[in-house]
Amino acid sequence: MQSYTIGQAARLLGVSPDTARRWADAGRVATHRDEGGRRLIDGRDLAAFAVEVGQGAGAGGGGGDEEASYTSARNAFPGIVTAVKLGDVAAQVEIQAGPHRLVSLLTREAVEELGLEVGVEATARVKSTSVHIDRA
Repeated sequence: MQSYTIGQAARLLGVSPDTARRWADAGRVATHRDEGGRRLIDGRDLAAFAVEVGQGAGAGGGGGDEEASYTSARNAFPGIVTAVKLGDVAAQVEIQAGPHRLVSLLTREAVEELGLEVGVEATARVKSTSVHIDRA
């Protein structure tokens, strides 16, 4: 199972490391220490917490330490996989990226090749030729 540092978790949640640290200190998300004494959050715990934060007041903020990306799809949403539903041929993957929940339909083969499972860090990239806007 993949684990995340407080800084990595903060980036995925769209908050500052201080906010993520305060949430951990308050017991809102479980942490454990590695051999070096760093606090880590298990991927499954972070995925569940990301959903909770996304359904609440939102995470706010943005990540500033994202690595350079070489792609034509500019709308990137780094987050954590919160659900994977596999069919015989197709699959549905949910990613919580800060306050945003994204759902993608892709092939089962792609999910398996990418190693996508709950708690894994992933980036949803959106590229569309049309955008629809609804008024509340």
